[in-house]
Formats: sequence, structure tokens, C-alpha cells
Amino acid sequence: MNLSPQEMFTEEDIRQIEEHGLTVEQVMDQIQKFMKPPPFLRLERPCTIGDGITVIPEERHQTLTDLFEPNRLEGRFMKFVPASGAATRMFKALQKFYNQPGPITKEMLKQAASRGDKDAAHLLEFLENLEKFAFFDQLKAVVAQKGLDIHELLKKERLKEVLGFILNPDGLGYGNIPKALIPFHRYNGHTRTAFEEHLVEAANYVADAKGNARIHFTVALEHKKRFQEFLETVRPIYEKELGVRYVVDFSIQKPSTDTIAVDMENRPFRLPDGRLLFRPGGHGALIENLNDLNADLVFIKNIDNVAPDHLKPETYKWKKILGGLLIEVEGKVHSYLSSISRGEKTEVFLQQVMIFLEEELGIHLPDHLSGLKLDDLADYLFGQLNRPIRVCGMVKNVGEPGGGPFWVKDKSGRISRQIVEVAQINMEDPDQRSIFERSTHFNPVDLVCSVRDWEGKPFDLRRFVDPDAVFITQKSKDGKDLKALELPGLWNGAMAHWITIFVEVPLITFNPVKTVNALLRREHQPPIAL
Repeated sequence: MNLSPQEMFTEEDIRQIEEHGLTVEQVMDQIQKFMKPPPFLRLERPCTIGDGITVIPEERHQTLTDLFEPNRLEGRFMKFVPASGAATRMFKALQKFYNQPGPITKEMLKQAASRGDKDAAHLLEFLENLEKFAFFDQLKAVVAQKGLDIHELLKKERLKEVLGFILNPDGLGYGNIPKALIPFHRYNGHTRTAFEEHLVEAANYVADAKGNARIHFTVALEHKKRFQEFLETVRPIYEKELGVRYVVDFSIQKPSTDTIAVDMENRPFRLPDGRLLFRPGGHGALIENLNDLNADLVFIKNIDNVAPDHLKPETYKWKKILGGLLIEVEGKVHSYLSSISRGEKTEVFLQQVMIFLEEELGIHLPDHLSGLKLDDLADYLFGQLNRPIRVCGMVKNVGEPGGGPFWVKDKSGRISRQIVEVAQINMEDPDQRSIFERSTHFNPVDLVCSVRDWEGKPFDLRRFVDPDAVFITQKSKDGKDLKALELPGLWNGAMAHWITIFVEVPLITFNPVKTVNALLRREHQPPIAL
């Protein structure tokens, strides 16, 4: 199929495309990617300790923390939290059984679990530990409002009613609210949502000397008002308790980052009314939101990766160490850029810059540089240094789903450090699969980023995206199969051309909640009194 835009789109289609903030040329380029998908990434080898991943010795911890603190007090840091995800995945197993016809019994779940049904085992574990969840008291209260008792419902195995009170809007409504607004942790006399835990974190490592703590959440448009109302409810509590003033902003994923869906023959997928179907372009679209911030140094962390207070000190410690390392590296990069811009182009100096690029930044320089004139070499090195910088915490691989740190070879043969998702790799290639499976570390999304250049001007972060690092996935709509295009992931292809440093961080700093039962892990439960 090689149709022109005029043959593919009607005037109404073109109006719809432009209403999304897209051009016909952009949509045609997206369709071309479905027809001829970009090649898989080529893994060279995993990043490991001493080969792509740095271990910061204990004697440097205080030095880096001391470097971090004055910059924090100066107000250089803020937090950026992607928080638009709904809790749908968290409660997927509950929703599955709630939607099935007929009653649910524990015996039925036990039998299904014994046959290998993981969802049944998940629901059984959930029900047997229901009182351990931070939201149990709220559940108990909404059930009581209907004149019922949660313990009686459980005792009489009216389990579908229990699930209904958890999932439906006339109960807790967890089937369709943001994950950020679900209570994760229980404290004496109150609970905290993931959103509140991020507010507490912000007070402890981004607040400046005046007590201003800047934090930006990306949220879904339909939930933005709910977030704003919730913030106004909890803001005075934490500002008083922690002695800070929150500067909180919200943004939504831009419609102009949506991508067109196609059918299995790569033709534009059409809804029953004939309109085109556009889908959100995935978290990679958030590079636009990050680019729009008036930011300097930015911590990025997923909404569900939070810990209760008794485990937070280790998180704070490592945030400060990573932030200090970023400032140290940024200082050296900016110093070299300033020197080159002032005309420092001696052979000895440029050789020093090359050593810094290769040994400290892990940037592989091409062989042909030795034949360049000094002016040309200086220009090349300036381009290599004048980029956004990210320091990424990496934890030891413990089998969590997601990406990891690898050395990747691009189409020009150049090798660089990248965070790679399994969908970007040809797992049918035995060599590539072997490299992926030898990975020792996992990406917990624990980044701190420098997004201004050596003159203090904001980078246009869109210039450093690898546009070919897209994902094509198969979905369905109204019972029909379709193909969807996800933009380069925020910490994958969207940051492919950043200066990248990987640092090992302790596993205790990584506490994700992908399913509701993850909240039963020891890390998310109140500490046991001795």
C-alpha cells in the first residue's frame, strides 16, 4: 500500500488531524513506521559493574552530599513525576473475576490457583489479607454506609459484593481512578496515597532555603481537577508538618503527541462513525512536558515507587548522592565547554577533553578524530559535551518486568549507554537474547537530569530524541484488532542522545507497586514493633 495523503484521508480526516495539533505529513510518517518498522536496537553487551555501571565508594558519599546541599538550597532542583496512569492494572485480577458471571467462592479460587491460574491465586491472596491494606478502613466505612458489615460479607463469601465496593464508583471506585490517589501506606491514625508520599519526599530533598519545594505531576486530562482538589485538601497538612511551601504544577500529555492507529493491513483504523482513531503516544510523549518546564536540575521518579517513612532515609541519602554526582559532572562538562568557546584548542587540552569523554562519561569516540584539524576536533568535542546530562540509579536485577542498562551499537557503528526495554530487542536472535539475559541490573526509573546548557539556557530536549526508537504493539478496539505506535520511551529513545551515567543504588530504594498485592510486601507494611 503506497497511497498519497489525498487518497488516504478525507477533508474531515484532515480537520481531525489538525485538531489534534498534528500535520498530515506527521501522520503519514507514523503510518510509514507501521509499514516499515525501524530495526531493533543492537545490543553490544550488558552494562555491568566496572563496565558501564559505577559503584560510588562510601568515602565519596559525604563529599557528593556536601556538593548537593548548597545547590538544593539555591533552588536548582525539582521533582518530575509521571502520574497519569490509572489503577486499572493494579486491580486487573479483581476486575477479571468481578466481570465473570456467577458467584465467586474461595474454594473455586483455590482450585483454579492449583491449576496454575495466577489471577485466581492473586485474588485469593488479596482477599485473605484484605485487612492489611491501607484502604481497608475506607472500604469498611463505605460498606457500612450501605448498612452492611465488611467482615460479614467476607464470612458469608459474598465476595463479588466486596469486589464491587472496591471497584465501582458507588464504593471506593478504584476501577477507574489514578494510581496516585490510592492509599498505599498506613500510619498511626491516617493513611497516605502515593501522591502524598511524593509530596513528603519533595520536602526532604528538593526544598530550597526559603522552604519552596517544586514538584510537577503529569496527569490525565479527565483526572486533573481531582488531583487539584486533592492537593488543596492535603497541602496545608504537609506544609505545616514539614515546614515547606509546595510549588506544584500539573500538565497533561499533549494531544499533538498522540499517534494514529492502523488496522492489520496498515490502513488507518476507523471508529464506527468513520472517524480516525488516535491513541496516546506512551510515556515517551512526556519529553514534551519535561521540555516545557522552567527547570534546571530534575529528579524523575515513577508515581508508584514510594516507600513509607521508616524506609525513606535511604532514598533521601541516595537522591542526594546522585544529585551531587550530577552537579560534579555538570561542572566539569560546563568548564570544558566554556574553555572551548573561549578559543582553548591546543592539542594537549583537546586530548584532555577526549580522555574525560571516554573515561568519565563513557562516550566512545570514533577513530577518524585523529586526522581532524584542531578547530574541527574542538567543534566535534563541543557537540559531544553540549548535551543534557542524566545520572541514572540502577538496582541489581531481581526479576521485575522492565528495562535495563546496556551498551548499544547504532547504525553508524557507534556504541553508547542506553536504557533498553525488551520490546526494543529482537528476542528471536539467540545472540541478542543471550546478551539481554546476562543483564545484571534493572532500571528502577531513578533519574536526576541536567537540562540547561553551559550558558544556563534550556536545552530543546526534542533535539536529543531517537525518532526511530518506537514500539509497535497489537491492541483491540470494539472487538477489532489494531496496531498502535508508542513514541520513544521517556528514559529510552527520548533520552537516547543525552550524556548518560549509570550508578548502582541499593535495592531498598526501589519499591514499585504494579499490582495491588505488591502493597502486601514487607516494605509497604507498617514496621513490626519490637
